[in-house]
Amino acid sequence: MKNFNSKIGLFSFILLIFFGACQSEKPQLKVGTWRGAFILTDQEIPFIFEVKGQSPEASTVDLINGAERFPLKGITFSKDSVTIPIDLFDAVLTGKLTGNTIDGKFIKLTTAKPDPGIRFKAEFGNSNRFPQSTETASSSLAGPWDILFAGSDKPEATVGNFEEKGGSVTGSILTNTGDYRYLEGVVQGKKFQLSAFSGNSPYLVKGEFTTDSTFTGEFITARRSTKIEGKRNSKAALADPYSFSKLKDGYTSVEFTFPDLNGKPVSLADPKFQGKVVIVSILGSWCPNCLDETAYLAPWYKANKDRGVEIIGLAFERKNDFDFAKRTLSRLKDRFGIEYDLLFAGLSGTESASKALPALSGISAFPSTIFIDKKGKVRKVHTGFSGPATGRFYEEFKTDFNQLIDDLLAEK
Repeated sequence: MKNFNSKIGLFSFILLIFFGACQSEKPQLKVGTWRGAFILTDQEIPFIFEVKGQSPEASTVDLINGAERFPLKGITFSKDSVTIPIDLFDAVLTGKLTGNTIDGKFIKLTTAKPDPGIRFKAEFGNSNRFPQSTETASSSLAGPWDILFAGSDKPEATVGNFEEKGGSVTGSILTNTGDYRYLEGVVQGKKFQLSAFSGNSPYLVKGEFTTDSTFTGEFITARRSTKIEGKRNSKAALADPYSFSKLKDGYTSVEFTFPDLNGKPVSLADPKFQGKVVIVSILGSWCPNCLDETAYLAPWYKANKDRGVEIIGLAFERKNDFDFAKRTLSRLKDRFGIEYDLLFAGLSGTESASKALPALSGISAFPSTIFIDKKGKVRKVHTGFSGPATGRFYEEFKTDFNQLIDDLLAEK
């Protein structure tokens, strides 16, 4: 009996150690490259991300699109599940983590109705956004294109601009209100596929060349598919971005007073802005093109603020609530290291922005940027933003932007 009891005690001790070890183990995202895919009814939209960090608490995820690395932090684990927050867009990637795979959903949190989410699957160790093929490209997507979306009668309003290296393609599609950011994909034979996901909405562009200078295809989101046509055009261009929003007759300036992140009212009439060139950026922390503009303006301001120039960010957020806006805008400020004033101006939407600035003929896009001279007069209003994914269009914007500021600063 004594021997039997000793065996029972030893067995219990082993079980205790085993279950204690199991309970102490935490799930962990494997460090390295993962391939994800949003599962739609008849196809998938792929995306790539990289996990960094040697412990669950230190893990970060970089969403990869072309040259962009969009870092996500604050990853949490619960039993066999993982949640990856996408803070700027109030969204999460969450699902069951089983070794080398994740099966879950992309869910937006700040919606009028609960978001059912978009299902996705992810696999560790796969870096191919699209399946590999031995078929070489028979046509090239490189260069600028006029792109017509079905139902549009203005083909000049949408432009594609791409770079191609060895069958790999990067670039973007531009509209007069902004671009679709970093698209990345492949050309195989007569067909091409590009996708993007940087935390907001997943995109898929696919098509087939009908000639070397034309193609037909589809632009696909989680909610809809739109037919597109492309025609190669070395002179493809958008409409003048300064032509959409102007001062109404009888006005020379704009006026506003909104709280900063500490609740302090800020106005263009404040001494800080007198006698200076002022750039007013109309933005939202939820707006991908606004993030691209902010990524440009934040370091630009640090380098140029001593020249007699100021920037004000007028933010229109998803809720008309100061405490909510303070949280979202603080995250934006921290991510980009913003040193200029960020003001909460109201609820998101072009109608709300237009009401907040009644001296203008209207705001038609986020972002929009107002340029004010040393005398407080509005000189130009720029609609939309062509970010770094657009290649030469982004370079042209930077040249134009800096020339405009130089000219305004040179004025007496």
